[in-house]
Amino acid sequence: MQHLSRKPVALVVALTLALTGVAASAREPVDDDAFASIAVVRQAYATGALTPESLTALFLRRIQALDRAGPSLHAVLETNPDALSIAGKAGRKGSLAGIAILLKDNIDTGDRMLTTAGSLALATKPAPHDATVAAKLRQAGAVILGKTNLSEWANMRSTHATSGWTGRGGLTLNPYVLDRNACGSSAGSGAAVAAGLATVAIGSETDGSIICPASMTGLVGIKPTVGLVSRAGIIPISSSQDTAGPMARSVADAATVLGAIAGSDPRDPATKDADKHATDYTRFLDPNALRGKRIGVVRQLAGIEPNADRALEHTIALLRAQGATVVDNVTLPHLKELSEHELDVMLYEFKHGIDAYLAGRPDQPMKNLADLIAFNDREAAREMPWFGQELFLQAQQKGDITDPAYIAMRDDNQRLAGPEGIDAALAKDHLDALLAPSWGPAFVNDLVLGDHVVSGDPTVGGVSAPAAIAGYPSITLPVEFAHELPVGVVFFGTKWSEPTLIAIAYGVEQKTRAFRRPGFLPTLPTY
Repeated sequence: MQHLSRKPVALVVALTLALTGVAASAREPVDDDAFASIAVVRQAYATGALTPESLTALFLRRIQALDRAGPSLHAVLETNPDALSIAGKAGRKGSLAGIAILLKDNIDTGDRMLTTAGSLALATKPAPHDATVAAKLRQAGAVILGKTNLSEWANMRSTHATSGWTGRGGLTLNPYVLDRNACGSSAGSGAAVAAGLATVAIGSETDGSIICPASMTGLVGIKPTVGLVSRAGIIPISSSQDTAGPMARSVADAATVLGAIAGSDPRDPATKDADKHATDYTRFLDPNALRGKRIGVVRQLAGIEPNADRALEHTIALLRAQGATVVDNVTLPHLKELSEHELDVMLYEFKHGIDAYLAGRPDQPMKNLADLIAFNDREAAREMPWFGQELFLQAQQKGDITDPAYIAMRDDNQRLAGPEGIDAALAKDHLDALLAPSWGPAFVNDLVLGDHVVSGDPTVGGVSAPAAIAGYPSITLPVEFAHELPVGVVFFGTKWSEPTLIAIAYGVEQKTRAFRRPGFLPTLPTY
């Protein structure tokens, strides 16, 4: 097994030369460098062993070889035509100086790339301005390498969709086993980072869209507190649940990216308190962080998928061995009630949000949700060969977000999931965080029948639902493999508890070191 922490021999030599005062000369990057951490890459830049331009060129070659040709992952919709130029001008200042990063294709970039949510309806002109997330990444020195494929409209078009498929980009494949799904909606972001097509990526989540693809592609994914990261310039689904977040091969890399994108933004009123909580999250990367932590196991979200359950049990044993107190079989109140109105709230918010987003894009011929519905009808052969637009149609029938019925459902959901749900469970047993298994190994792609997600009791939604509906943070990380596919666990907690979750995940990661480079297997053997 090859771990992320393993440094290429040439890089070790370069660092040794630097420490002894011998100047290192830049070299051609090798495939190992595509899997190097942010810290290792920046050390290589500092010593002259690598340059941002040469490493960016390596990623572009790998995208051509693995995403366009070879296994044909369909993880990257387009690359930034200015990436090499940007990399060539990269300085050394900023936490992400010279780091190549991919953005999910629902995040505006005010450059020559499109922002389409995977839909041909928006494949006309680039956005006029950066989303706040994109602007913050540039300020931190990152090289925005390209846009990743996703589930079209972030899985908000159809009840019958296949995750990772878009009319614009086709179906994203899981790089571990190519006939398996990368989950959604941030499928391309997950597949690309797992395959070494960029150092890190940005995904977005409404409910599960970072946590599930990160889990099924063996990554660390952080779904932040709603309001920690600005949504301005991101194609919306739900104002009460949407957030962007990092997807990376290590907790340290994810923490570094989160620190770069967090903060208040006048363009997004939900972030008014973000500056009080945003920080350098790498400060919480303590290998002894598990000592003294109290973590509750939510068995209501387990007991369905045996591989996921085994990963959960192994994690519990690890936590105890490292000095944590594990409170088993914690009850999460109101869990079954959360799924009753979540979709209705999303439908109201999607109609309002997408109309508002398109009103801010005068360059687009699409002006509202009704226009998108009409476009899909006209272009059904290209846009709806596998599934329809039932959710679009349901959203179009909803009233305004001033509707008292909507407000009551939204407020009830957030109260039951947050103060009376997660917070109540944490307070009852004086817990720092809650733990549950992930979705288990990636399911087989099926464009005809749609997703086959194994996600616990269908009456309580997925493992991501409690934190998503509450607007609270969650983090997933891989802990082992089952049948060549990664399997992980999910930690979640109260609002603004990112430091605690990152510390816990880092403590687990130091013992599991579970990231494994994908093998691009065509399928799994049946014997």
